[in-house]
Amino acid sequence: MGSTLRNRRWFRLLCHVCRTLFAVTFILSGFVKAIDPWGTALNIGNYLAAYGFSDYDYLVMPFSIWLCGAEFMMGCMLLFKVRIRLVSIFALVSMIFFTLLTFLSATFIPVEDCGCFGEFIKLTPWQTFAKNLILLPMAVCIWWRYRPDSAFSFSRLELLLAVLFFVLSMSIGTLSYRHLPLIDMLPYHKGVNIAEAMEEARNAKAESEIVLVYRNRRTGRLREFSLNDRAWQNTARWEWVETRVDEETVDSVRPMILEFHIADHDRDVTDSLLNVRGRMYMLCINDVDDLSADCRHRMTSVVKQADSEGSAVICITPKPMDADRHSVALEEGCEVSCYNIDFKTMITLLRTTAGYVCLEDGTIVDKRNCRDIDF
Repeated sequence: MGSTLRNRRWFRLLCHVCRTLFAVTFILSGFVKAIDPWGTALNIGNYLAAYGFSDYDYLVMPFSIWLCGAEFMMGCMLLFKVRIRLVSIFALVSMIFFTLLTFLSATFIPVEDCGCFGEFIKLTPWQTFAKNLILLPMAVCIWWRYRPDSAFSFSRLELLLAVLFFVLSMSIGTLSYRHLPLIDMLPYHKGVNIAEAMEEARNAKAESEIVLVYRNRRTGRLREFSLNDRAWQNTARWEWVETRVDEETVDSVRPMILEFHIADHDRDVTDSLLNVRGRMYMLCINDVDDLSADCRHRMTSVVKQADSEGSAVICITPKPMDADRHSVALEEGCEVSCYNIDFKTMITLLRTTAGYVCLEDGTIVDKRNCRDIDF
């Protein structure tokens, strides 16, 4: 019966559609995560913390690069029909695992963001689980269709393509980790004025919290509107009932850009720094004491460049500064005023543990990993 089903034309067509959709989804998901391995690593870290495996944090980044690359590679191999039998087994096993994992994330062991599409598309745990429920039958269909094929009998072309996909997938993640994401989809990308973006986010958040309740004059039914929905202005149709604050929205709407906060011990200096006129270099350093000699030298060159331009230069770090320590020494004779920032915010601002972000009148004009500083 199984062989008869596999040979039916409609079933072959169904499997072809499933294979294509599954492959495209894996390629998209793997790529948008591979170009931002830091984001994937943070999400993996959240899962490890939720399940009590925080002791393995040192494995998070290598696993992040491998996981994104493997997903991208599987998608490419499925799309180009390279050893589908072998890939379908991995696809099926991974979908069973992630379907169970996302079910737990949505119910018993909550994890806020699965990160399955990186920063490109944000899904809630339940949306992620629903997505996996759609992909799982596709994986079953593909596995069943190609079950009689050999799993390890690679032709020369298939072997060449498999190696090519492996090198490509691992290179994307490795390069994005060693430098910066190939495509920056984070809130603090080039061209963003941080102060203006924060103000827009505050306004949008405030508007989303207000709920307007109106009654349809003809049917008598109640309907809720946001401030952005102007349909309630039709007074001939709608009669105002009440205005209230949606507490659930207040808790759920937390734009990441609003988390930007720079402090000098107990004093908030965010506004004063973001309103500096002209150019300002923000040296982002995760741990000053752990900064390599090469990186110290490169950052010293940034300070010299700022001095020659007459530009401002500061240091921001998530490592708490002592009450009597207001600066850091990069090299002999080179000290920079330093402020505190949350680690998650800093890694969102710049996907590396050391580098700089350059602002021009509060607008981000340049971002570099320490490895790429070449003044």
